[in-house]
Amino acid sequence: MNVHVPPFSVTGASSGFGKSLTEFVLAKGDIVVATLRKPEVLQELSASYSKERLLVLKVDVINQADIDLAFARTKEVFGRLDVVFNNAGYLVLGDAETTPIDTARSLFDVNFWGAVNVSRAAIKFFREVNEPGRGGVLLQNSSVVAVEALPGAPFYSAREHVALDGVSEALAMEILPQWNIKICIIQTGGFGTNVAANAMVLPDNPIYEGKASILANVGKFIQLGDPAKFVKAIYSLVEGGKMPLHLPIGQDTLGAVQRKVESLGKEISEAAPWSADLLYDDINIGGYHAKL
Repeated sequence: MNVHVPPFSVTGASSGFGKSLTEFVLAKGDIVVATLRKPEVLQELSASYSKERLLVLKVDVINQADIDLAFARTKEVFGRLDVVFNNAGYLVLGDAETTPIDTARSLFDVNFWGAVNVSRAAIKFFREVNEPGRGGVLLQNSSVVAVEALPGAPFYSAREHVALDGVSEALAMEILPQWNIKICIIQTGGFGTNVAANAMVLPDNPIYEGKASILANVGKFIQLGDPAKFVKAIYSLVEGGKMPLHLPIGQDTLGAVQRKVESLGKEISEAAPWSADLLYDDINIGGYHAKL
């Protein structure tokens, strides 16, 4: 095993970024714990590698017992785990008004709470199973929609924009420096994965006639990025050791970030007058009185 790149655990390893990263890490001669709901999907890959190189485990991220068992098996087989690529999820396409609430909740159960459950287990493993100070890297696979929401995918956007990225930022501030645990929120742009092809597509709402259709909006999310180049970049990032909290990746994501920065700058300037005189004239906090 390459001593510079530790064992990887990849959730959602059945397709897309998860499968691409699994294959790339294995080709580099390293170890992968691949978790997915249907292990038979990786049957051919499993036949090509020994269990000392590839451990395939059945995990549904909405099931805490599955997650706990996967980390326990990882400890039993390898004794350590230093990189977790938190990637399981899917896309629902439908407008905010009429997407059934049960459908939106199911998406959050997988894409948000599933990711949270994996994150908690990963942090605990890094701190309590790995040797003291070794730490680990938690890679949160987010999206460009965390920066710029996508009409037609409001709940998918909300999971990235507020939920997962917000929890990950708070978690990064909560963990103690001596644990040596690093978190990176990877905000991916449009890459040629099967996320759109596998999406749950709800009917267009005729109330919004004249607006672009759901599929037309998603069509703007052009998938020009090469997943093979993406996983190579992520592998190099881990290998290099310098881990940013946020990694907007892809030219479209960088463009979205730039537009957001410009938009927020304008909004701050326009909003400033409304906050010019909102403080108490007399402030008494904790027994101390101040006159402004």
